[in-house]
Amino acid sequence: MGDERPAMSDDPDRPLRGRDEHEMGDEHDHHDHDEGEDHEAHPGHDHPGHDHHGGGDDHSHEHHHAHDVERIGAAVATVSSTRTLEDDPSGDVIAAAFEAEGHEVVTREMLRDDYDGVQSAVANLARREDVDVVVTTGGTGVTPDDVTAEAASDLFEKGLPGFGELFRRLSYDEIGTRVVGTRAVAGVLAGTPVFCLPGSENAARLGSEEIIVPEAPHLAGLAGRDRDGEEPGAGHSHDHEE
Repeated sequence: MGDERPAMSDDPDRPLRGRDEHEMGDEHDHHDHDEGEDHEAHPGHDHPGHDHHGGGDDHSHEHHHAHDVERIGAAVATVSSTRTLEDDPSGDVIAAAFEAEGHEVVTREMLRDDYDGVQSAVANLARREDVDVVVTTGGTGVTPDDVTAEAASDLFEKGLPGFGELFRRLSYDEIGTRVVGTRAVAGVLAGTPVFCLPGSENAARLGSEEIIVPEAPHLAGLAGRDRDGEEPGAGHSHDHEE
């Protein structure tokens, strides 16, 4: 039926059938997303003197960002039954995106495509004192062993549907209607934002550079305000004993 493209794989070393197009990622070249940008949709942008709530309201832009975490402690987990930490380009680009903005990657983990294993690891990472945000890559396709979205979503105390919506919007120009098979999700667990990206290097770069890293300080600040009775990042040395 017209130009029918083969579905792509969540793991480059596994069969392609039934996979999320993002999971191969070679077509996912970095591109400009400035078109039609709505500044109010980007709370991390600085607009001196601009009050999002109208005149006379105490909630100025500066007040709105008072709880942002200045230096994020990030946990990056790659879900794959064939990759290793030494051969993890998707995890590498996510880590590089955080480090380029002065944040710290406090741990990197490699997880197998197993529901219980992924869920346990995500829960443990989100509850670590030195972790302000968790990012996974892989396991968001539509084959039976793609379980990351379900494993993480079942833990979420609050969903962040705007993340998946925006990720798919930005992806459409590159993979077209195949974007319907991209099940990127995000939510909050134990006061920690958790983001689940597809497994391709280009999808990991898009999600981390254009969405997660810019928004993580604000989201972590809001989500973790009441965690342990202190501001997120307060007293975190980010020196975790492995």
